[in-house]
Amino acid sequence: MTDPLLSSYASDEDAVAEQSVRPRRLAEFVGQHRVREQLDLLLQSALRRGSPPDHILLSGSPGLGKTTLAMIVAAELGAGLRLTSGPAIERAGDLAAVLTSLSRGDVLFIDEIHRMARPAEELLYSAMEDFRVDVVVGKGPGATAIPLDVEPFTLVGATTRSGLLTGPMRDRFGFVGQLDFYDADELDQVIVRSARILDVPITAEGSAEIGRRSRGTPRIANRLLRRVRDYAEVRGTGVVDLAAARAALAVYDVDELGLDKLDRAVLLALIRAGGGPVGLSTLAVAVGEQPDTVEEVCEPFLLRTGLLARTPRGRVATAGAWRHLGLPAPAGTVGGGNPAGGSPQTPDLFSLEP
Repeated sequence: MTDPLLSSYASDEDAVAEQSVRPRRLAEFVGQHRVREQLDLLLQSALRRGSPPDHILLSGSPGLGKTTLAMIVAAELGAGLRLTSGPAIERAGDLAAVLTSLSRGDVLFIDEIHRMARPAEELLYSAMEDFRVDVVVGKGPGATAIPLDVEPFTLVGATTRSGLLTGPMRDRFGFVGQLDFYDADELDQVIVRSARILDVPITAEGSAEIGRRSRGTPRIANRLLRRVRDYAEVRGTGVVDLAAARAALAVYDVDELGLDKLDRAVLLALIRAGGGPVGLSTLAVAVGEQPDTVEEVCEPFLLRTGLLARTPRGRVATAGAWRHLGLPAPAGTVGGGNPAGGSPQTPDLFSLEP
C-alpha cells in the first residue's frame, strides 16, 4: 500500500490530532481566500435576516478543509451541528430520523454526499426545498406516505467528486465552493499555526521545508509536522529546524517534491518501459499495487506536478520525471526540449485524457 504519511485521507490518528488545531472561526482559517470571502458574505447576511443561509456545497480533494469549514459555518451562525456521511445513510429512514431531530437553524453536515443512497437522496430534495419529508409506511398497495415537517436548517454537503452528484441534487445548493490546493506560503502559515498550538519549537526554515513537501494539502502538512517533531525530540535538539526537517523526511522517504516510494516506483516503471505509454493495469502490476490505488492515490499528484501525463494509449513519464530521477530524457519526451533546437515541447492538451 501507499505510505499513509502522504495520503490526503484522514486516518484515526488524524481524526484525534486535527481536533486541537482546527480553526474555529473564518478569520482563523488559512487559505481559500475567495471561498472564505463568499462564505462570510453568505453567513453575515443570513444573521442579519435572522434566517438560515442557503444550503452549501463544498467540493475539493481530501484534506483541504471541507469538514473544518462546515464546523466553522455552525460556529459563525451560533447553531447546532450534526455530522454524518453519505455511506452511513443507507436507507431513506436513516435520513428521515436525522432530519426530524434537527432544531431550528441547525447545520447538517453530510460528508461524501455523492455516495448517499438514491432513496435517501430523493427524500432530501423535499427537505432542502420545502423543509418537509414524506415517510412511507407499509408496502405495496397499502403503503401510506406520512408528511412530516422539518425545522428550517442548513445543509452543508462535502464531496471529493462533484461530477458524481446528480443534477437535481447540485441545483438545490444555493452556494457552491470549490476548494483549491494550497501554495507553499499558505502551508507555511498552517504549519506555524499548528506548531504554536501544539507547543512545538519551529524555525521559519523548518516550517517552509515541511510545507514545500506537503503536496498542497494542510492535512499532510500537519501530519508531517508531527513526524518531524518526533524526530527532533528523539534524535535532535527538540527544535524543528531545517536540518531536522530534512533528516526526518529522509527517514520517511519523502523527497524534495513530496513524492513517496510508490510515486517514485510508478515513475521508474514508466521509465524502464522507455517512458511509456503504459496501461494502468500493467503499471499497477509493475509496482505491486491495485490499479485503483495507482489511479486514485498516486496519479493525481504526479499529474498535478507535471511528472506524468495520461494519453489514450496509456501513461507516460514527462521530461520532468526523468530529470527528477536524475536521468536524461530521450528526444521527443513529453515536456522535453526540441532536438532541432526549437521551442520546448509541451503536452498536446487535446490528446490527453481529462
